[in-house]
Amino acid sequence: MPRLEAILGDITASKLDAVVNAANTNLAAGGGVCGAIFLAAGAGLPEACREQAPCPTGEARITPGFALKAKWIVHAVGPIWRGGDEDEAGLLASAYRESLKLAAAVGASSIAFPAISTGIYGYPLLHATKIAIATCIAAPDEITEIRFICFDESTLNIYEHVLKSF
Repeated sequence: MPRLEAILGDITASKLDAVVNAANTNLAAGGGVCGAIFLAAGAGLPEACREQAPCPTGEARITPGFALKAKWIVHAVGPIWRGGDEDEAGLLASAYRESLKLAAAVGASSIAFPAISTGIYGYPLLHATKIAIATCIAAPDEITEIRFICFDESTLNIYEHVLKSF
């Protein structure tokens, strides 16, 4: 089982092998984490993403890290929350699982995740956190370290609480 931890921080500053972008299906620059990653990664990222778009919900794509400290950026498309009756849980778990598979496939042993789908996509944070952690515990053997990088204290508190229950 990989080492899992949650920290408060800026995912664009992560020195882990891979960082995960909470992406949209067009793999285009957006707001929040996505916008910050595009800004920090620099000029090469938009073209690299255009070449791999579209990316269906629940799937992921991988690009170089460009100007980031991380070698790789995994672009995971989580679901928009629509009340829970449209397989949002399955799609969210799939986005995490596919991110882990892609990272392992390029030789990454460490990966940083944001709280996928919990911003503008509206996924309830506690529910999303439980899915994220349960999915990441079953990461491929190549992944030895997983860090959940939280944007604010309230998100960090929920991640820490859920991590204690696993």
